[in-house]
Amino acid sequence: MLLGLLWAVSYEIVEMLNPGSFSIASQRGGATLPQLRYFSFTTLATLGLGDILPISPLARALVVLEALVGQLFPVILIARVVTLEIQYQRNR
Repeated sequence: MLLGLLWAVSYEIVEMLNPGSFSIASQRGGATLPQLRYFSFTTLATLGLGDILPISPLARALVVLEALVGQLFPVILIARVVTLEIQYQRNR
């Protein structure tokens, strides 16, 4: 949850520094924090629904990084749990 919120805030900062960094299909003007939070969680889950699009190069770079984190975090977490289980079995 915290990862998604952190990315949403970073997207909001990008939007404040460079208005129009995100394009929302049904709206004109800048993206709001709730919309960017929704976009962040869909990106983190690698759904890519396409209703909000990153336009600026910085926004696109952040989206790519978030998608990579969304792919790698569960893998690293599961690997760590498996490693802990193996160590527990050996010490038993």
